Amino acid sequence: MYVERKEIGGKTYYYLKASVRMGDKVMTKTLAYLGKGDMTKKMLKEAIDKAKIRVKIKGKTSGKLLKGKPGDILIVKTKKEEIQGTLLPYLDEDVILLKLKSGYNIGIEKDKIETIEKIGEKPEVEFPSFEIKEEAKGEREKPGISIIITGGTISSRLDYDTGAVKWLMNPEQLFFLAPRMFDTVKINTIEKPFMIASENMCYKHWQTLAKTCETLLNKDENRGVIISHGTDMLHYTAAALSFMLKDLNKPVVLTYSQRSTDRGSTDTVLNLTCSAYASLSDIAEVMLVGHKSSDDESCLAIRGTKVRKMHTSRRDTFRPINDLPLAEINELSEIKIINKHYNKRNTHKVTADIAFEPKVALIKFFPGADPDIINYFIKKEYRGLIIEAGGLGHVATDEALELSWLPILKKAISKGMTICFAPQTIYGKLNPYVYSPGRTLLKEGIIFLRDILPETAFVKLGWVLGHEKNQDEIKKLMLRNIAGEFNDKISQKSFLY
Repeated sequence: MYVERKEIGGKTYYYLKASVRMGDKVMTKTLAYLGKGDMTKKMLKEAIDKAKIRVKIKGKTSGKLLKGKPGDILIVKTKKEEIQGTLLPYLDEDVILLKLKSGYNIGIEKDKIETIEKIGEKPEVEFPSFEIKEEAKGEREKPGISIIITGGTISSRLDYDTGAVKWLMNPEQLFFLAPRMFDTVKINTIEKPFMIASENMCYKHWQTLAKTCETLLNKDENRGVIISHGTDMLHYTAAALSFMLKDLNKPVVLTYSQRSTDRGSTDTVLNLTCSAYASLSDIAEVMLVGHKSSDDESCLAIRGTKVRKMHTSRRDTFRPINDLPLAEINELSEIKIINKHYNKRNTHKVTADIAFEPKVALIKFFPGADPDIINYFIKKEYRGLIIEAGGLGHVATDEALELSWLPILKKAISKGMTICFAPQTIYGKLNPYVYSPGRTLLKEGIIFLRDILPETAFVKLGWVLGHEKNQDEIKKLMLRNIAGEFNDKISQKSFLY
């Protein structure tokens, strides 16, 4: 593209032009009229930028002329509809990506676009902060808690330069959204041991969190601890802290947001507010607190070893599995106890018991699965394996002939590997005694972990193997109910709660 300057009738006119190849010929095409008169370089640049966005697009070649910058607010017209949104960085040169007012993104193929019009720019707004004030003299002293911030959507907002989310600059920006929590509690300490998306975490991060919790929970001025966390792997962290925090004396509340803090539909506000109330409760458990439903009415407090992310984007994504929620909490600080079986607040001294064996794995059995996959873990000298088994606890055995898993499972166990089954069905419990293959697998040394969640089983096995090498003791520990991971009786109400 280039600018052509023309003198017509004593006046100067400016046009945006481009050379376009048509077969064997190169033709010059006028794309837009830019203006007339004495235009400065700045005026001309602004006119060019505006013209590049207003140009009619007729195919992919001319479509590449679109040069809007991230953050521009556009109206895009196709034959079927008119779409308004904020331009995000291009992921595909033949598609433009817009963020709609709803917060969702939409991709539009350029060869289907008739016109694009820039109507504004997304202002660069500094996210506001909440000022945490000292209590005035004579004011009733509020109970104190501490907060650990680790990253995730709850600690982020949209970055129009990249189209992704970025971390908030300071913790006070997060608290700005939920000022009501400060009517009830005061913040003693804000810890930020790391800022990382949950899918990038490993057992070392769990150990850091456990040690941080140990310090905070053993301070008399703290009534509880809140941890803000990304959602994708939050249930792994909840399970890890449930095993690592020995003699828990106060609530440890993990919370989250499915939608970033700059969106009107963010779930940060209710989740943080209800978490503050949960941190003052009598429930001395590692628990996850988040939306009960899609509405902003109340939150559920769910035991850390019995919770799982069950939806990619819903605000009520975390659900109790094979267990009733511990409680329901609303923004009026009302706590309704649902499950009476919980550890109560006490005066014990908490210890972070963080030993963990990293050479454990979680795999899913599927029809036709080649048992040779186990050889990988044998060669890599893994010490433990959780297999998500079908039904009551089944994998391919003798009837599957060369696909039978029995020989390779025997081999792995003979080499000292601990192999446990967890229910692939998520709900319900395993029972190796119903069908003969189950009894055969049990006889060969497979440990059936009843109603445990596969993710919780993975974490527990790593924790147990970090403490024990004797196979008999490992089996005893894996079958012992250490952190509420097993339920002898499963309430019918807990299914799809």
